[in-house]
Amino acid sequence: MTTRHEWTREELGRAVRAGDRRALARAITLVENGDPLAYEVVADLYPSTGHAFSVDPSSPFTQGALLGDRIRLTDHFLDPAVFIRSMGTRGHQGGLAETTLQALLVLDAAGKDVVFLETVGAGQSEVGVLSIADTVVLALMPGSGDSIQALKAGIMEIPDVIAINKMNHPLARTMLSEVRQVLSLGPPETRPKVVLTEAITGEGVDALWAAITEHHARLEVDGELERRRRRNLAREVFQVASIRARRHLEETVQDDPALRRLLVEVQERRLDPLTAVREILEQVFEIG
Repeated sequence: MTTRHEWTREELGRAVRAGDRRALARAITLVENGDPLAYEVVADLYPSTGHAFSVDPSSPFTQGALLGDRIRLTDHFLDPAVFIRSMGTRGHQGGLAETTLQALLVLDAAGKDVVFLETVGAGQSEVGVLSIADTVVLALMPGSGDSIQALKAGIMEIPDVIAINKMNHPLARTMLSEVRQVLSLGPPETRPKVVLTEAITGEGVDALWAAITEHHARLEVDGELERRRRRNLAREVFQVASIRARRHLEETVQDDPALRRLLVEVQERRLDPLTAVREILEQVFEIG
């Protein structure tokens, strides 16, 4: 029976930078588990990041990435240049776990030049997490009502490229027209390119990748890539901080009878919600 190697902070950081697959897997596991060592390793690796191109192919209404790597990516398991990892959302809204940014940074430091983040999709609640990506690809499927639902959810404002898969489906061209009609409501300079694909045969995939790289190149030319990454990193800091602040707030209120009583008074309509908010914030965070 073999025993699992216990990495030190220095060993793990050094091995991740060298692209060691076992170290990469271990680092992401530590990140997912919220292990204190993960924070130290990511802090050490952060100066080595900023090189990977992050693409998020998001399917907002179909089954997306549920067990997808086990079903669709079996051809890549033995490819030494490809690293595949499933991450559960663990209750976090927005389609990706809170630890996704840290995992992305680890992959970046390991020398991965392109990182795909695939989400199940959740509509507008996904906007915050999708901001991690340099390029957002929205995957739609004809015959499922995706385009109408996407219009209702306002999700058409999110993608940089749109892929309509199952291009040989009888309704594929109809969906293409519907999507273009929706996009025509927005300014021409921000309209994403729409590409028809057939994942099973690979037809249209080259055109999709060309659209993705074209978008990336356009961002680089005018400096928008750097600006987008800076905005995204700042937004992610605030998003994770907000999640943790809310968790701390809920736990503190739960453990304090006086604060719990404020909630009861609101529920019984003896105290208005804003007054309760003010008193809770004053006591928990000393915010007036």
